[in-house]
Amino acid sequence: MRFGQNLQFLRKMHKGMTQDELAEKMGVSRQTISKWEMDSTFPEIENAIMLCNLFSCSLDALLRENMNSDSEAYTNIRVETVPPFRYVRYAVISEEPETDAIKHINDWAVSCGIEQVEVIGWDFPFVSQEQINVYHMHGYAAACMIPENFDAACCEMEILKQTNQQYAVITIKEPFKAPFSLIPNAYKTLIRYMEVNNLEHRQSKEFLPCFEKEYEKDGISYMDVYIATEI
Repeated sequence: MRFGQNLQFLRKMHKGMTQDELAEKMGVSRQTISKWEMDSTFPEIENAIMLCNLFSCSLDALLRENMNSDSEAYTNIRVETVPPFRYVRYAVISEEPETDAIKHINDWAVSCGIEQVEVIGWDFPFVSQEQINVYHMHGYAAACMIPENFDAACCEMEILKQTNQQYAVITIKEPFKAPFSLIPNAYKTLIRYMEVNNLEHRQSKEFLPCFEKEYEKDGISYMDVYIATEI
């Protein structure tokens, strides 16, 4: 049973709720919450159902699943509004599309004289089952953010516009130490955060439904994962 760990995880995901705040909502003492999280005692079924309603999860998930895909690699889960921006994109379908797409878009940016290249990316969904199952291929799109002073007349690629949009965001520290676990689990953690805080995923042609942004700070690599939410 993973109840105690799950409860602690859900509480922290709910806007950093403290044990005292959860105790007040549940009508119990802080010591009771502490005992639940340490698996010293377990709530009665009525309280367990109240917890499920509060954190938007099923009773089976609360008691049995390992919800805590969080780790020290994940920091600063938040909601932020991304202002409008312009970008060009390049999609690749291959066995290693991320590398191909990012290299192409970086080369394009350098050839156009963009000094500070800012690249974002996302999975490209238009891949056939034959390409996936037979040829082990998948799709990825890389995009370069266009600076305000960029001369669009010299651009041979289509310039797209992103509208003002709210996103749920999670930061991954050193994502490529274990990319096949850290990045997928970051999405799972972010989706759980959205569920707990009643944030609906939003999709529209006016903005990117999700994307990733890599950068370095003080010699350490980071990745921000964005998922669009209803305002």
